[in-house]
Amino acid sequence: MRLYILFAITIFALSATAQAPSRQDTLKGSITPQRVWWDLTHYDLSVEVMPASKTLLGTNIITYKVLEEGATELQIDLQDPMEITAVMQDGNALDIRSEGDAHFIQIENHQAKGELKSLMISFEGQPRIAKNAPWDGGFTWEKDSNGIDFIANANQGIGSSIWWPNKDHPADEVDSLDMHITVPKHLVAVSNGRLVGVDSSTHSKTYHWAVKNPINNYGVNINIGDYINFKEVYQGEKGALDMSYWVLREDEEKARMQFKQAPMMMEAFEHWFGPYPFYEDSFKLVQVPYLGMEHQSSVTYGNKFENGYLGRDLSGTGEGLKFDYILIHESGHEWFANNITNKDVADMWVHESFTTYSENLYLDYHFGKEAAASYVIGQRRAIRNDKPIIGSYGVDSEGSGDMYFKGANILHTLRAITNNDELWRTVLRGLNSEFYHQTVTTAMIENYIAEKLDIELAPFFDQYLRSSKIPIFEYKLDKKEMTYRFNNANRGFTMPLEISIDGSRKWVTPTDKWKKLSIPKNTEQVTISDDFLLQTRKI
Repeated sequence: MRLYILFAITIFALSATAQAPSRQDTLKGSITPQRVWWDLTHYDLSVEVMPASKTLLGTNIITYKVLEEGATELQIDLQDPMEITAVMQDGNALDIRSEGDAHFIQIENHQAKGELKSLMISFEGQPRIAKNAPWDGGFTWEKDSNGIDFIANANQGIGSSIWWPNKDHPADEVDSLDMHITVPKHLVAVSNGRLVGVDSSTHSKTYHWAVKNPINNYGVNINIGDYINFKEVYQGEKGALDMSYWVLREDEEKARMQFKQAPMMMEAFEHWFGPYPFYEDSFKLVQVPYLGMEHQSSVTYGNKFENGYLGRDLSGTGEGLKFDYILIHESGHEWFANNITNKDVADMWVHESFTTYSENLYLDYHFGKEAAASYVIGQRRAIRNDKPIIGSYGVDSEGSGDMYFKGANILHTLRAITNNDELWRTVLRGLNSEFYHQTVTTAMIENYIAEKLDIELAPFFDQYLRSSKIPIFEYKLDKKEMTYRFNNANRGFTMPLEISIDGSRKWVTPTDKWKKLSIPKNTEQVTISDDFLLQTRKI
């Protein structure tokens, strides 16, 4: 059975039919001249959420550093039907030139290189309602079983500008964030970072949350409901880590049981990936009325307090029922997506391949290497090989949804090639250290892995990331000789491969050209480990 499940939570275009990018795709997906000259430093976002009318009213004070002088426009993104009602700088109201969802603020005062400047943008409207969050992003306005409002946003693919004005491109992460959420007095509002304080008035409360670390725009979230909070302290690699859980009052008992997996997750991932990247901002799991999303330090959860993916094992092996898929997968994104973030969504495999692979590593740590291998290999049944995993650059274009299962198996194959688990662990931890709180390109990740493993991996990455073809290891047996090669592969493709000849293991390095190997007379069986993502054909 083939699974066409897109989860965790990125929106993908399922059609393999290529469409020419639009002007809006370019404005959203590229570093335009109106974006390149300034660097984000701080957002101070204030939002009043009015559940009765499903309306937002707010301001965003954007502080930025001037990188280049001479600019006359600054691009801010906000999607219809939300509206910018005013822009102020240095006490002056600024004009706006709009082109679809891109709004070009007309700069009046000189912007000196190195100077810190601020804009205050006022906005309001009814944000897009998610039809099927998190895949079809937007706001979700639900009620819990007691009829109390239960509200959240999820907007990775469509962009955070569906509800608040910002520089909506992943290459520039803001250094810090303050979030002020005003809600009716009977509700609780949870966001990223730590709770600084709560201000009460006659009919409402304003919750102030603060983030001290760089954060990507799509990781900024609002969660509103009849929440209760329980917490614990995890003694991690960097000391005491506050782990906090926000769930609906009606689900507290179930959450206290299921969320026992959270410190188990933290133990496994700190082992494999290094210290949790946001000790200063704490770690939170927050219940939401959709499946879940990797919001930074505020991981959202809606997996019904069950193991598996809504109770199902996506690998078909039974191993996926040993853990809560959403809890483990979305938390894994704290290392790959939130700590290490793609500069362009074309490289989103850096988020999703490594994080899907993290499920394998969680199993490895707690249940053993055999269980882990069985799980990741089982996921291959959902690989489609429809198009390359890397998308098109500069036009807000993601690659194939194979970045999940195929991506995880690419990394599993690299572990097999490495043939040294401690070295492989050092590479994974090194990535999170080398690119700590950074945005990256595929080339940066490829080069780092190749350098640390001391293996030429350019043909490998070109084959698996930039082509949809799965290599076929072809071989012929003739008395005392085996002839072998890779077929269905890019010209020049090669990678080390461990084969078994009548039970005797041997490493070979096939290419797309025929090679010969002396073998024992009357050899009957040649096998390849399932750890390698390829097909085998005896000729």
